[in-house]
Amino acid sequence: MTGRFVRLAETSRALVRFELDGKPVEALAGDTLLVAILSNGTSVRSCEFGGGRRAGFCLMGACQDCWVWTAAGDRLRSCTTMVEEGMRILTSQPEASWVNVA
Repeated sequence: MTGRFVRLAETSRALVRFELDGKPVEALAGDTLLVAILSNGTSVRSCEFGGGRRAGFCLMGACQDCWVWTAAGDRLRSCTTMVEEGMRILTSQPEASWVNVA
């Protein structure tokens, strides 16, 4: 795994496989999504107010910097959500779908 975070210890935990922006990636059991994402890349999401990439800020669920989405559109804080086998995570908000009432 290469990314912003480099694992120095606890490398013997079980692998957890999940999908990140449509690509298969791996994390270790007990990792938060933030750790898993930054172990596989350099940022969590794009900033809505300037186009820059974000990598988390407070790392404890108090700010708004680490939001990610499930493939179903649910929003999650990556710093407080544990990675689970088979998750399908998006770092960009999926397009909203509206019910056609016509």
